Amino acid sequence: MKLSNKKTLLKKEQILSAAIDIVKKRGFSGATMEEIAAELLMTKGSLYYYFKNKSDLMYQCHNFVLSQATEELEEILAKGGPVKEVLRKMIEKHIHYAIEEKETFNLIMEPKRYFNKEQLELVLKLRNYYEGLFDEIIQRGLKSGDFHAEDPAIARMIILGAMNWIQQWYRVDGRLSKEEIVKIYYDYIIKILE
Repeated sequence: MKLSNKKTLLKKEQILSAAIDIVKKRGFSGATMEEIAAELLMTKGSLYYYFKNKSDLMYQCHNFVLSQATEELEEILAKGGPVKEVLRKMIEKHIHYAIEEKETFNLIMEPKRYFNKEQLELVLKLRNYYEGLFDEIIQRGLKSGDFHAEDPAIARMIILGAMNWIQQWYRVDGRLSKEEIVKIYYDYIIKILE
């Protein structure tokens, strides 16, 4: 890769990082190109060298976060171990992203609302792959005899739906810590699968 391409890639990552931080603070609608540019000591026009528009930037932010989460789940699956422990780690990781990357990760809930047709196809493809990682651990559990879900696809939808809903009610200063939420969710999810 040419040095100029490396510099461009590095700058895009810096912009994505700043944009993700601003989206966390202000939400998707509240984040502006001006604020993102100011955070990086750039002009608004300079952002358009890297991204077509705000929608493109938000798509790239979402894709960046979802790709990171996907890679981390892949690593957990690749390391292996007892099925229930692997599932617990996957639940912990998903909840981490649902809480820590709430605004960016939340775009997964209603992608049609935020992305154009081309972006939507790519988002849904990555989202389906991500869901498939949970299918994989459920299948491992069925094969090992640890899980006995009658309809694994429905079980996965219930699991991910419940974990995604955390974004709607979780508060940093709420009565439950992130660790307590992971334990509670794991305990209920295991009951669904056993």
